[in-house]
Amino acid sequence: MSKIAFIGGGNMATAIIGGLVSGGETQPDLIHVSDPNQAQLDELSEKTGVSTTTDNLAAITSADVVILAVKPQVMKDVLQPLKATLEEQQPLLVSIAAGISLASMEKWSGCQNRVRCMPNTPALLGEGATGLVASDSVTLDQKNQADQLLEATGITVWLQDETEIDAVTALSGSGPAYYFLLMESMIAAGQKLGLTEETARQLTLKTALGAGRMAFEADVGPAELRRRVTSPGGTTQRAIETFQDGEMPELVEKAMTAARDRAVELNILLSDAD
Repeated sequence: MSKIAFIGGGNMATAIIGGLVSGGETQPDLIHVSDPNQAQLDELSEKTGVSTTTDNLAAITSADVVILAVKPQVMKDVLQPLKATLEEQQPLLVSIAAGISLASMEKWSGCQNRVRCMPNTPALLGEGATGLVASDSVTLDQKNQADQLLEATGITVWLQDETEIDAVTALSGSGPAYYFLLMESMIAAGQKLGLTEETARQLTLKTALGAGRMAFEADVGPAELRRRVTSPGGTTQRAIETFQDGEMPELVEKAMTAARDRAVELNILLSDAD
């Protein structure tokens, strides 16, 4: 059984830990969490039974896997004091922080076995989607370990090249906000069409949930599902044509490209800090 250390006990770390413990994948006494917020640690310990500390070095001692769940801006400052221990132990080092490259992880930690992840916020509900990329030295067993960790919050997809992480950031990392914007717009439009805010909200959110479930469970793609519910000459066709006349597909591509480009900029900015 692997000993797992979390540096950072925030929302995403809590989601992963909760999934591991509730699913029986890992015994709580094998999980050690470090965070400067004692109140947050006390709550996490009470809910999950894991060991906690405010000492990062104590948390990673003898750890087989170390998960970095801190803000990208403080990653260098967090890792450098741990470098001697990490370099000696050579655990599997897993980062869920955006914008921190595999090269920077190695430089600041001395670890050869590194995995970089891009999860998203639905992980907090066990419905996350995470893209992962590994350094060349990561073994198949270690990839399986990383899968076990992140699958506790949803699905995982392995990438072939680190540059793909930027596209994952634009798609699934930022993606929930795109759907929230559409929901927000539908609720507002429903009100303008005469519905109460509560009625528009309930119908919009349940429609979004149902459509997402249908798309996930169907044996055909979203384009075919759209065709099946779009009767010729009907109300749905009129709405779809309006979206297409407004160049919605092109706008989505433009927005995601902008998100990808910003991810590239942030990667460069954070890398410059080393």
